[in-house]
Amino acid sequence: MEKIVIIDDEYSICTSLQFALEDQYDVKAFTEPLEALQEIHSEPYDLCLLDLKLGQINGLEVLKQIKKIQPNLIVIIMTAYGTIETSVEAIKLGAYTYLTKPLHMESLFVTIGQALQFKKLQQQVDELTEELSQKYGIDSIIGHSPSMERVFHLVKKVKDIDTNVLISGESGTGKELVARAIHFSGARKKGPFEAINCAAIPEHLLESELFGFEKGAFTGAVQKKEGKFLVAQNGTVFLDEIGDMPLSLQAKLLRVLQQKEITPLGSNKKYPLNVRIIAATNQNLKQAVEEGRFREDLYFRLNIIEISLPPLRERKNDLPLLVQHFIQQFNQKYDKQVEGITSEAFERLMRYSYPGNVRELSNILEAAVIMCDKNRIQVHDLPHQFQEVSMQSMWPEGKQLSIFDQLVGYKIEEVEKELILATLKANNGHRRKTAEMLGISERGLRNKLNQYSEVRI
Repeated sequence: MEKIVIIDDEYSICTSLQFALEDQYDVKAFTEPLEALQEIHSEPYDLCLLDLKLGQINGLEVLKQIKKIQPNLIVIIMTAYGTIETSVEAIKLGAYTYLTKPLHMESLFVTIGQALQFKKLQQQVDELTEELSQKYGIDSIIGHSPSMERVFHLVKKVKDIDTNVLISGESGTGKELVARAIHFSGARKKGPFEAINCAAIPEHLLESELFGFEKGAFTGAVQKKEGKFLVAQNGTVFLDEIGDMPLSLQAKLLRVLQQKEITPLGSNKKYPLNVRIIAATNQNLKQAVEEGRFREDLYFRLNIIEISLPPLRERKNDLPLLVQHFIQQFNQKYDKQVEGITSEAFERLMRYSYPGNVRELSNILEAAVIMCDKNRIQVHDLPHQFQEVSMQSMWPEGKQLSIFDQLVGYKIEEVEKELILATLKANNGHRRKTAEMLGISERGLRNKLNQYSEVRI
């Protein structure tokens, strides 16, 4: 049963309202505002009926205190002294609506019902927002390498401010994931997040997608349509692959960013905008500016804060976390029970260069989980390019590799480990010969081997 608190300095009104409402609601009534505030401070309520004039106390001041104690409490103002000015002020201070005395009970019940329904919808929105925050927040980004720690640091810095952000990185590095993390962990998380791929939509359609259009604006415009900018009011617009936006459209986007207003196609009406812009690109925009393919003024307008995402080949130490994350994800998707991956299969993944970055790794592991018939992914569960032992098959076709090319993507510690183990094998396990060949002491070699024996995948 919903709880209602009544605050009115007239005892007769308090008792009559309490009597009328108590069959449907849990109701308490107070003639003293201070007592009512103490009650609200100690007990959660769903709705408050508040008189605007409480003897010498202004009901608007009480409203301010109520909102400090319980910000989500629905407050309906009651008064016989209603004016337009006080009504507007009450709404600005957070009141749900404004009713004048004498109250019509039928209208009061309808208003209370609507207000409580609004509260339930608001709670659902808050719950969904929280779910989205958990799904797309900073914690949804996997990695603990220094390069990813820098990304996390920047996301935390910019999430609560409205400055434009440019996210750069190769395809598949997770640019949209970072954009969503900025939005859903920041101050605008209750607003909409609208994403649009500037490379995937033809120029004549991209303009209408962004700015919207009026009915009859062009052939085929049979009804009015709001563009992404208007749909994203109080939220975020994510412009993916901004480097592919045509120059003519870049000029219009620049004007929108400068004037913070938008005019749909076929309209003379200007709409004020309150949106945050996050752009992303896999191109070198500085070079595009030099070549005349991207406007310099737009580049500087978008690139107030830049977040550069590293390719997967440069953060291989994040691979164990990513592998485990994707295995768990695809276990749930396909109702599988894969526990992990064998050392040999993981070694093949470590040697790969990942031209498609994290997106490619996700595809690889999705296929592996589907193919896996045991509790751990084997080499034969991986796609065909991992079946060959030769490193040549791990790199783009036709590339001639030197011994150093084959080490690209490894950390120094990993190269050291491979070199020591390979030398030990070449010496048939003879540790003194291996140490001499490597130029280290036998004790140092023993320590290294003990360290490697503790490594588990």
